[in-house]
Amino acid sequence: MRIDLRKIADNPGESVAFSCDLDTGDLDFDQITAYTEKPHAEGQIRNTAGILELKGALTAPMTCLCDRCGEEFSLTKEMDLDAVISEDESELENPDIFPMEDCGVDVDDIVRTLFVLGVETKFLCRPECKGLCPTCGKNLNEGPCNCKKETDPRMAVIEQLLDNKEIE
Repeated sequence: MRIDLRKIADNPGESVAFSCDLDTGDLDFDQITAYTEKPHAEGQIRNTAGILELKGALTAPMTCLCDRCGEEFSLTKEMDLDAVISEDESELENPDIFPMEDCGVDVDDIVRTLFVLGVETKFLCRPECKGLCPTCGKNLNEGPCNCKKETDPRMAVIEQLLDNKEIE
């Protein structure tokens, strides 16, 4: 969605609202198996003392895979949107500043970029997820497995002494 910023570019205090849904076709992440709804963003672009600021919020309901246990779970990603827009070419080398082209911006591109940068690097079904047993692969959130705990090889001699003492 392209927004014309001519009305607010030279008028401090002025703003223009936006609302957009992102196309999920190019929002492909290994841990996100599906978007249950299109990510939706709302907010405004405001001229604050000559600086154009995009502020708003994004909501993205999705189905994800847990990085520890591999189970599918639902997650609604909610994030604040905050970006600076500038037509000054000397500022465009800064990756935190988005360019204004022909007195306007493509809000979808800005929101998509902020979403991609804001996606977690690790998806967990819950913070205390125990993951899978490295030996048998059982989901440890469902209870302990029957695997014998591996002994640190440096402690093997001590374990043998303890095993021999139990026999006596």
